[in-house]
Amino acid sequence: MIKVKSEEELVLMRKACEITRDTLNLIKQNIKPNVTTKELDKIAYDFIISKGAKPSFLHYEGYPYSICASVNEEIVHGFPSQNKVLKEGDIISIDVGACYKGYNGDAARTFPVGKISAKNKRLIKITEESFFEGIKGLKAGAFVGDISHKIQTYVEKNGYSIVRELVGHGVGKNLHEDPMVPNYGKSGYGAKLNKNTTIAIEPMVNMGERYVEFMPNGWTCVTRDGLPAAHYENTVLITEDGVEILTL
Repeated sequence: MIKVKSEEELVLMRKACEITRDTLNLIKQNIKPNVTTKELDKIAYDFIISKGAKPSFLHYEGYPYSICASVNEEIVHGFPSQNKVLKEGDIISIDVGACYKGYNGDAARTFPVGKISAKNKRLIKITEESFFEGIKGLKAGAFVGDISHKIQTYVEKNGYSIVRELVGHGVGKNLHEDPMVPNYGKSGYGAKLNKNTTIAIEPMVNMGERYVEFMPNGWTCVTRDGLPAAHYENTVLITEDGVEILTL
């Protein structure tokens, strides 16, 4: 069942999303060579707690960290580690959520570590742009497939591939709610989106082929061909005549 949020719930959603956004911005300032992903996880934890919220990911279905920190060929759900030291030229996807008074925000960005290659810059750029393509014309009464088709079309026409094993989702009291929001599909299909629905739209884009593998930890998803991937996500509110991006 797709949950429609009340105005009172949306006040809490906006605050949760504001904290999520600010956490990403703080992490961005600390991404540089020789920083460990475990250090970034602690920065996120401390900041979220200082705002009277809780990290949404910490202990979610057993996940042991406050952020997902996915480097290069890691697509999503990379485990922060003291042994994972960022290097010049890496790219890192940070996914984070904050839970404020029982409501969640969820967002992700892929950041450069120092100076990166032109190929990686373009991958990050197209991934971000695909999100904005996906929300063009989005409003109450639209279908999930409208988003999915626009994202897939934009990514593939630019020579990249869409991950299919993982998708976006509704978000609110629960970190993951209905509906599922794939990044591939057909316009006019899927769940119908009503006013005051909140969803996390999150293109996951591979530089090479779309095929993935999961690591022994049961969480981390990597590209099968070892080429880099990028991730861009925002929590959005469906309105009568458009969308409000809550984590931007």
